[in-house]
Amino acid sequence: MKPARMSLHGRQPVRGFTLLELLVVILIIGLLAGIVAPRFISQIGRSETTATRAQIDAFDKALQAFRIDMGRYPSTGEGLQALLMAPAGDPRWRGPYLKDSIPPDPWGTPYRYVIPGVRGKDFGLVSLGRDRTPGGTGDDADITN
Repeated sequence: MKPARMSLHGRQPVRGFTLLELLVVILIIGLLAGIVAPRFISQIGRSETTATRAQIDAFDKALQAFRIDMGRYPSTGEGLQALLMAPAGDPRWRGPYLKDSIPPDPWGTPYRYVIPGVRGKDFGLVSLGRDRTPGGTGDDADITN
């Protein structure tokens, strides 16, 4: 049996971790990271989608208030900017209908606003999702009102 090393002062034996013990700990940490990381990343994607739906809902409410005051929705040319600035100085406009500027979606892309909307809706609000292209599935899917 090999004697334990002594500390510099010669009173207590010095005990450290062996290479095998360190490798086992690193392996366990790697396995835990492999299990937790995919679940964490999917939560991030889900939270971006939830934030997008909340922003679209806020735009929807602002557009409804605009319609009540103006008797119409903003044209496609006026876009969402009509919620912040009066179109052509119309006296019926009682905005701004949003507190701040119009934010991009969580992926940094501007929302698309069109008149008329799809599926019989009066207007359409679209975020192109994570891939920033029309269509897609999962986190890449378009999010509409």
